[in-house]
Amino acid sequence: MKDLLIIAINGSPNKKGNTACLLQEALGQCQEMGAKGQIIDCQTVLKEQKTPFCVACSSPCSGKCYKDTSLEKAYALMAQADALIVGSPVYFGSPSAQLKAFWDKGRQLRSEKKLINVVGGAVTSGRSRFGGQEPTLRTIHDMLLVQGMIVVGDGYSQDDCGHFGAAAQEPARDDENALKRARILGKRIFEVARATSPLRLR
Repeated sequence: MKDLLIIAINGSPNKKGNTACLLQEALGQCQEMGAKGQIIDCQTVLKEQKTPFCVACSSPCSGKCYKDTSLEKAYALMAQADALIVGSPVYFGSPSAQLKAFWDKGRQLRSEKKLINVVGGAVTSGRSRFGGQEPTLRTIHDMLLVQGMIVVGDGYSQDDCGHFGAAAQEPARDDENALKRARILGKRIFEVARATSPLRLR
């Protein structure tokens, strides 16, 4: 079986902040188990866009607004992935504008069914312990489900099962429970991605 490719998507405007910390924990666990891993930074790939959010300029989406840009390369990489770990800080009880813009512009991925049966999980961080983390995780899950992905939480057979994903209180690097959950999520994503590999349209 080929090596799994697992992509972490950082929806934070901060490339080295709390969201990145959780993503690195989860992706690092996947890499320890044998996966190849890469990180896509939404803020970076959206910078080249004349309009950084989708205006539905064509239907079905032709991808013309991001042709020959870093965003096109990011979507091409996602189309080859076995799993995505999607992260965002909590902004008003929901994901960041950067993540939403990145996801909305990926309409062509959906029309071409590039993410069908790709495994997905989510991580988030908030300013307080109960700062909107679970609604943010659930919103990310909804975004994944619309692409036809296989969504997992952070439960794993040999660990204490969690709920929707890894949720930290800032600073994430000091939240031992969240770091542990991120690693458990990584294990779960790797396990399900390996088991479902034959289902992906490649």
